[in-house]
Amino acid sequence: METQKIKYLRIFNLKKHSPVKIALFAFLAVGIILILSVLIFLSFPQTYLNGFLKDRIKDSFAKAYPEYTLKIADVRFNFLKNSIECDSISLIKSDSSFSCSINVVSLDGLGWIELLREKGFSPNSITKAVLDVDGIVVNLNQSKDQILCRRLHLSVPDSDIVIDSLEYHPLITDEQLFAESKFRNTIYHLAVPGISLNGLVFRELIIGNSYRARSININDAFITVLVNMDKPYDKKSPNPLMVNEALSSIMDTIQIDSLQIMNSRLNYHERYAVGAKAALITFDRMQAVVTGIVNHPDKPDTLTIHARGNFMNTSAMKLFMSIPLGTQQLSFRYGGTLAKMEVSSLNTFLEIAEHHRIKSGTLQSAAYNINVSSGHATGYVNTEYSDLVIAILNKNTGSEKGIADRISSFIAKTFIIKGSNVRDKSGAMRLGNVKYTRKSDDTFIQFVWFALRSGVGNLVGF
Repeated sequence: METQKIKYLRIFNLKKHSPVKIALFAFLAVGIILILSVLIFLSFPQTYLNGFLKDRIKDSFAKAYPEYTLKIADVRFNFLKNSIECDSISLIKSDSSFSCSINVVSLDGLGWIELLREKGFSPNSITKAVLDVDGIVVNLNQSKDQILCRRLHLSVPDSDIVIDSLEYHPLITDEQLFAESKFRNTIYHLAVPGISLNGLVFRELIIGNSYRARSININDAFITVLVNMDKPYDKKSPNPLMVNEALSSIMDTIQIDSLQIMNSRLNYHERYAVGAKAALITFDRMQAVVTGIVNHPDKPDTLTIHARGNFMNTSAMKLFMSIPLGTQQLSFRYGGTLAKMEVSSLNTFLEIAEHHRIKSGTLQSAAYNINVSSGHATGYVNTEYSDLVIAILNKNTGSEKGIADRISSFIAKTFIIKGSNVRDKSGAMRLGNVKYTRKSDDTFIQFVWFALRSGVGNLVGF
């Protein structure tokens, strides 16, 4: 018995064994542990994910972003499909200014070997990853805005992102939002059924210093812009950013070869009294191609826009715009054409914003060419129209039947308003001179419209 005991002790006396035998024994022990770990993980993957791994993710996130609270619901792992699903995720900032919730998250094709080897997410661990996210709700409580997205599909192998049903709107009503400030405000509503980003460079996107894509396609978008003109502009607030300023203000590199907008609508409103009907300009069935979207400071480019659509749902219009991006000054040029229309369709805007009513008149054609240099717009409007009759409206009642209003309308019709502008025998016509200087509260869209309107007013007489 004693001899047998001594034999066993000799077997486990590592000091008398060679280094090779010791290494083999260590490898065998580690291998057994790994096999047991894999078997335990395969048998109880949910326990592992919902315990150790989920807590590790939350702890790491808390250390990196202590001002946010991350909550993760049950996590499910399918080993055969190499996929992870999570019922819900929520992210809340401690001051409640930001919150985000997601209903369902599904991740396929994650490179576990690379993930474990590099101790975290990296471009190598997601080369085959496909992510699907349903029910995204983002609340920007500080600005009182909300972003909704029904579904987001991200595929690294295909280099694309597809967004299904994206909405952006205030958390409260327009009137409530206007009432909270004594100054002028602009409210945007956006609804886009479908957006696709193609040719994305995900490696640079993960690193976080560059956002490059071959194309962005937006279909059937509906944008509403509402401005409360009854309040003064806050002179202490930053001026609205123009296109070149907005791009240059982004620190990371952005490069989009082309942006295509198909079959979209834009409604622009100006409200002049609480609860009152707003002045309206519409652009329907818009098709646009934007190229040269880049903000490289060392490689300035020129952003170009080619667009067409229907103006006020009656007249076909075309637009060309060229915006140099290598300057901080508001300098660009644009031009376009407008087809035949009954100009009384402009009354939805003119009656409220200008206190004018077009009684009759036909636009045969219009063309404009405008150059902007350091915020000063000059150019011309070439418009052929006939039988234009305009009435002056009372600012308080909106009526044209008062004695003073009739006198004003008569004077305007007789001495100011040019009722027709047709070609003479040589084919020439009067031109409207564009002259407008950017105001501090002008947005880019407002500036473009106000400059064009100055040329129309110069030609017509209002």
